[in-house]
Amino acid sequence: MGSLEDRSMQDLHDECLHSPETDARKNQTTYSNEPLPFSDGRLPAGCNNMIGHGVYRSIKTVVFSNKLNLLMPFGPLAILVHKLTAHNGWVFSLSLLGITPLAERLGYATEQLAFYTGPTIGGLLNATFGNATELIISIYALKSGMTRVVQLSLLGSILSNMLLVLGCAFFCGGLVYHRKEQVFNKATAIVNSGLLLMAVMGLLFPAVLHYTHTERQYGKSELSLSRFSSCVMLVAYAAYLVFQLKGQNDLYAPINEENLDDDDDDDDDDDEAPEISKWESGIWLVILTAWISILSDYLVDTIQGASEAWDVSIAFISVILLPIIGNAAEHASAIMFAMKDKLDISLGVAIGSSTQISMFGIPFCVVIGWIMGQEMDLNFQLFETATLFITVIVVAFFLQEGTSNYFKGLMLILAYLIVAASFFAHEDPTSANEKKQP
Repeated sequence: MGSLEDRSMQDLHDECLHSPETDARKNQTTYSNEPLPFSDGRLPAGCNNMIGHGVYRSIKTVVFSNKLNLLMPFGPLAILVHKLTAHNGWVFSLSLLGITPLAERLGYATEQLAFYTGPTIGGLLNATFGNATELIISIYALKSGMTRVVQLSLLGSILSNMLLVLGCAFFCGGLVYHRKEQVFNKATAIVNSGLLLMAVMGLLFPAVLHYTHTERQYGKSELSLSRFSSCVMLVAYAAYLVFQLKGQNDLYAPINEENLDDDDDDDDDDDEAPEISKWESGIWLVILTAWISILSDYLVDTIQGASEAWDVSIAFISVILLPIIGNAAEHASAIMFAMKDKLDISLGVAIGSSTQISMFGIPFCVVIGWIMGQEMDLNFQLFETATLFITVIVVAFFLQEGTSNYFKGLMLILAYLIVAASFFAHEDPTSANEKKQP
């Protein structure tokens, strides 16, 4: 893929060398000792036009090529409302809407950069930036001491991906291909289900230790166990990346890959051509990450005020509202691939993202909190841990056959509605204790 960038740089160089200014100077000074065209430190007008055109094309491709980017103005509007008023509910809503297109564009820039880095580094980039929005919000919440918001938002992202995103993908794909059952790679689904069960085990033992009052050192054993388990989970996820990217490439190939004909391969190659260069992708990653960080600061600062203004619990906002908006881009892409009968990609978006958050995102936040001096642990409380455990078991049963249809998708969507209603009726004990304090 790097040849594309090389050709574009060669064209730029040729354009600069054959600009009208250089041609005129060459005709007038064939045997003179006049300085070369670039000796004065200035680029010819044609070269400047080429650079300007490249910047315009990059902005047009990244900013104006997606209808979801119409929500981008809500970000600056949130900052303006925060400066002019004290209405936390509006600031929270506008910040949430403003982050949505930025999260989608961040994933786009990561995919573009992965074209130039190869599959191994590309996989690591997707693992790092795939859930960057959730991690940035979590880090700002940790910085503010809101460890409970971090726990609930990460839990909600897992539940949303496993039930709502995957359910909608199965449902829409099943409606389009209602005359047959869609198939996906069962081996990938089984490995991801095993990792999710391992994550549940990591969250379950600190909660059981807390509620059975069997800690050897009260208040310390639970935190120490959480930090040790987080380190083990990070090692397990790193091993999973190596195993997936290097060890078992044939095993994890898409199920219908070998059935594609030459024409389909040519079409896929055309579809997978990069749209922006390597350096453009890196610059956009920095810009989008910085902008998401700014809006995440406003989002975290106003979540408590939004809860009071709307008379909705922080648990419901963190588990249901934040993930639905934050996963909007993943939601749309999973449905799109399912409707194209590419369920392996849809599964990678939904279940793969849940695996990243559970085995990387949550342990990473525990370690970052450890560094910051914040006592974040893996005790997500009994209600939340039980919800995650039941969800993983239900989804694992739906994936064990390696097939999907619209009925399975409908069941997953209805299951998510039950979870959402449960958290709407649930009062988080931590929040309740804070309200009782003067």
